[in-house]
Order: sequence, then C-alpha cells, then structure tokens
Amino acid sequence: MALIELDTGDELAAGASVIGPEGRPMTENDLPPPDTKRWVMRRKAEVVAGVRSGLISLEEACRRYTLSVEEFLSWQRLIDSHGMRGLRATRLQDYRPGQSVRDRVGAD
Repeated sequence: MALIELDTGDELAAGASVIGPEGRPMTENDLPPPDTKRWVMRRKAEVVAGVRSGLISLEEACRRYTLSVEEFLSWQRLIDSHGMRGLRATRLQDYRPGQSVRDRVGAD
C-alpha cells in the first residue's frame, strides 16, 4: 500500500492528523511509543508516514526511536519499492539485490 505524501509547507499544528499507512487518519499520538522494541511492518510504516507528512521530523524520529538515518531511509526505500510488505524483517533477503536466497544457501 502506497503512503500518501502531504505537502504541508510548514510543521503541522499540534493535534493535526494525516493519512497513515493503512489509509486512516493518524496523529502524533498514533506513532509507536519511544520504547518500541518489536518493529513490525505497521510501526515502521507509521514512522515513515509521520516523517513524510511532517507529523514528526526525521531528526526527531531518529532520536525518539534510536534509528540511524540510514535505517530510516532503508524503510522508506522498501516502502517505495515493495509497499508495506517490503518492511517484513523475515522477508528482507527477498528484496535485497544480488544473490538469491537459494544461491546463498547452496554456497555453504
């Protein structure tokens, strides 16, 4: 599912809502909690949607969730290339360029 980007120009007002990754309105309160340990597809997509829409800045998201900019950008690229399903950690190898899983397993 594609994320909707809103060009707000300025930071959103407190309490503003945007359209989240599942097509429902989302506010800052809908973002994952700062102490999130289990990063399922939906939570990653919510953070990406929040940053893209201006609900939270990239810097704030990285600080709040202890992410590197590279990790956040990888989530964004996976969504752009493969949709929300691209964020599945167990399937990540299917979306990486290069050797197939079968080739890596057979190389041992």
